[in-house]
Amino acid sequence: MRRVRKAGDRGFSLMELLVALVILALIVGLVAPQVMGYLGRARGQTADVQIANIKAALNLYLIDNGRYPSGDEGLAVLVKAPAGAPNWRGPYLEDGKMPLDPWGHDYRYEFTADGLPPRVFTLGADNAAGGEGDNADVG
Repeated sequence: MRRVRKAGDRGFSLMELLVALVILALIVGLVAPQVMGYLGRARGQTADVQIANIKAALNLYLIDNGRYPSGDEGLAVLVKAPAGAPNWRGPYLEDGKMPLDPWGHDYRYEFTADGLPPRVFTLGADNAAGGEGDNADVG
């Protein structure tokens, strides 16, 4: 059975398609900045969680070895036994490897000899000290 075409059955006009594209572009223009803001905050929060895990691993290292890693040893001792550490019971991090920050950089470690816990941090997306937003230091 053949269908009889009516005059209004031919599809969309060019004007209707252009109006639909303009509406889609406006929606994307309004939503995209919000999504990018969420992505930036998510990376910072991920870095906070990873730093907390690294600090917990440092505390386990302290319990086993009676000291924090020196500045020269750095965070590598959390995944590989250093020379002269008979009480090392690692790896202290899951999967036995050091995670990278959410921007693909190594976490930084500053040992302080004044008895305070060492500092673990990342320099953000720009990998330079200071900054705001995605470029802000975390930790």
